[in-house]
Amino acid sequence: MILEMKVPSPGESITEVEIASWLVEDGDYVKKDQPIAEVDSDKATLELPAEESGIITLKAEEGDAVEVGAVVCLIDMEGTKPKGNTEAPTVKAKEEAPKPTPVAEAPKTAEPTTYASGTAAPAAQKILDEKGIDNASVSGTGKDGRITKEDALNAAPAMGTSNGSRGTERKKMSMLRRKVAQRLVSVKNETAMLTTFNEVNMQPIFDLRNQYKETFKAKHGVGLGFMSFFTLAVTRALKLYPDVNSMIDGDFQVKHDFADISIAVSGPKGLMVPVIRNAENLSFRGVESEVKRLALRARDGQITVDEMTGGTFTITNGGVFGSMLSTPIINPPQSAILGMHNIVERPMAVNGQVVIQPIMYVALSYDHRIIDGRESVGFLVAIKEAIENPIEILMNNNPKKALEL
Repeated sequence: MILEMKVPSPGESITEVEIASWLVEDGDYVKKDQPIAEVDSDKATLELPAEESGIITLKAEEGDAVEVGAVVCLIDMEGTKPKGNTEAPTVKAKEEAPKPTPVAEAPKTAEPTTYASGTAAPAAQKILDEKGIDNASVSGTGKDGRITKEDALNAAPAMGTSNGSRGTERKKMSMLRRKVAQRLVSVKNETAMLTTFNEVNMQPIFDLRNQYKETFKAKHGVGLGFMSFFTLAVTRALKLYPDVNSMIDGDFQVKHDFADISIAVSGPKGLMVPVIRNAENLSFRGVESEVKRLALRARDGQITVDEMTGGTFTITNGGVFGSMLSTPIINPPQSAILGMHNIVERPMAVNGQVVIQPIMYVALSYDHRIIDGRESVGFLVAIKEAIENPIEILMNNNPKKALEL
């Protein structure tokens, strides 16, 4: 019996996918649920598992765009798995034609060594090699046209020439990368994007983590990172400034009374943005557990389209790659995004004294069409206040209870 494998729907509104790569070859025996291909949609890269066991026949090439529901391969379920050595029996080798007997060549008479045109003295050759100049492009003034050291010093490389690698590679972008590119250009062209900045003293967070991180990890099985502090600070700020937690739909502004926080994480196929649902109801342990779960699913290529859809606000942390400051781009249809950056010890005035403190620059990019300067600046200040005074603002003056210790 021949099974026709069709492209399943990766998610709502997706009508086409692209065959990113086949993980098997035509004629291979595949097992049920074995990954046989990676397919790109405009939102994610997903694995395509075999629906049954049997011999596979491929019906699409890598790079082909195929509609959802189209047949991409056939599986012969009556085909049996090969046993042992599947190579054809050895055929009797053809008789080789006798090789001709090599004829000995007469010894060559050594010729006297002379300097020919284009030959460089050792010192001159070193200079030419350092400049990347070919000997043939230099006119020697020495005996028999030999290139002298002075010739090499005076030689200049031809314009536009180089002895380095000049290779180029032309590679089609994946459907996901093409869609990301379109969305980024769309955001720049269709929104009134503006960015406001502030700085945050991370010392209070450092002190809390140093005091409780070991106990927190031992009890909950996850680390106490920065993301939980920033996520809870964001959910608080969204309640104070609801315009930031909204979106434009035609002539209407749609406000949300919940906080679905998109977290940018790095996966094998590039940047992915899974969503923490109803983050406003989560504790520190809840946020850290959810961040870990989503990050592992993104890393292992198991993240689904549904898990990356529907966020109301995004947090991205360029600091893990060493970024000091950036202007993050809004993740549509959202209206704002918070950018975290690296933490650097900087001199800071505290109670009239200059002290060294761990400082992070933060950035809020927002759509100025529905978020005014007062809301954007106030939102970022609210985050700064919560991070610099977490015990009072985020933990209700009871860190152990907030951390569920």
